[in-house]
Amino acid sequence: MAEQTIVKKLKVLNAYGIHARPAALLVRAAGKYECEIFIEKDGNKVSGKSIMGLMTIEGYPGSTMQVSASGIDAREAMAEIEELFANKFYED
Repeated sequence: MAEQTIVKKLKVLNAYGIHARPAALLVRAAGKYECEIFIEKDGNKVSGKSIMGLMTIEGYPGSTMQVSASGIDAREAMAEIEELFANKFYED
């Protein structure tokens, strides 16, 4: 399978935004994959595999983030990350 890049805009739907627990879930999900994963908001771009980076991105409830995954397993990684956002990081 060839390398690919997938870019999607995802909305933060959970009540408290990207705080420690959702950031940890994102890092855990991203860490399973070889591809590079970046999350960008308001010009700030951080690695999806960096909990400290994710904590600084100010992902407040209702905000939209651009998520990009590049690599051989990008499609699988993006599907898992989309699921976290869609399910409100399992907080409700």
